[in-house]
Amino acid sequence: MSQWVRSLMTHDEIRTWLEEDRSEQLDRLWARANAVRRENVGDAVHLRGLIEFSNHCVRTCGYCGLNSTNRRIQRYRMTADEILDCAHAAASYGYGTVVMQSGEDYGISALWLADVICRIHRETELAITLSVGERPLDELKRWRDAGADRYLLRFETSNRDLYDRIHPPRAGQDRSDRFELLRQLREIGYETGSGVMIGIPGQTYDDLATDIEWFGRLELDMIGVGPFIPHPAGPTALLPPAEEGQVPNTEQMAYKVVALTRLLCPASNIPSTSALATLNQTEGRELGLQRGANVVMPNCTPTRYRALYDIYPAKACVDETAEQCLHCLRARIASIGRSVGEGRGDSPAYINRLATT
Repeated sequence: MSQWVRSLMTHDEIRTWLEEDRSEQLDRLWARANAVRRENVGDAVHLRGLIEFSNHCVRTCGYCGLNSTNRRIQRYRMTADEILDCAHAAASYGYGTVVMQSGEDYGISALWLADVICRIHRETELAITLSVGERPLDELKRWRDAGADRYLLRFETSNRDLYDRIHPPRAGQDRSDRFELLRQLREIGYETGSGVMIGIPGQTYDDLATDIEWFGRLELDMIGVGPFIPHPAGPTALLPPAEEGQVPNTEQMAYKVVALTRLLCPASNIPSTSALATLNQTEGRELGLQRGANVVMPNCTPTRYRALYDIYPAKACVDETAEQCLHCLRARIASIGRSVGEGRGDSPAYINRLATT
């Protein structure tokens, strides 16, 4: 395995690749990203069992169907036993990780979630990833002490004005500083992940190139990127599209960002997301895996809740059972000549950092 030599690209070079549309040039980018992926994280595709355990959210994010102003959505919270059942199912399927994801739900107490984490940690060998939004530092430490291994918190865009327009703060809350939160998560000892949305109204190519540069600066262990797919029930206070230089929220643009992210962060885990499968249900995930990604997150959420976790419209796989999702993904991974990974699938960047501290 290489020593994870990052591609040395300037901001202008990244932006040039983002604006590139010639198929022969993009084929070069796909091949290069795939080779770097193979050299640094191997051919195994690691499966993370996704548990969407609450769709309550205090935020009013301008693009998300879970936002607190949406009165049409039926809200739910899974019980601890329901979550444990999903975790045991994930373990029986051979997954190495469960991803516990929710809206930013302060009806979920820190103590309750810590108890659930302890139970999963005690009863299975699964790694536990949390994706529950911005929470106080003492709660993040409590969950880490309880056995949580990883934390995902997307910074969404490095353009502060754009971020503030689509993520209005809660009443009485200071402006978010997700870069600082990511630093704190890493200090606590989490394997830390983040990511961005592609094609936010008003996002320029310079904005997106800066986002990709931030992935390297933050030395992220996990990086998830996907297209901006607004929910019709989201608030409408979004920036209008820029007159010139607007990044499109297309499938091809998402693949470009995946590939460039792999080149700049060769040892990070990068998922081929459900959003890609939503844009291209035939081969979206497969193409993501062939252009730099090495992780897929099959959904383990009970089917009675899946459609209610309505973050964007027409989300893929909402009608499949967890077992059907597993069989489908195994077949898709095999179809591109890749194998399903074994074990926890920790990021090589994280493993190396532990070994040197």
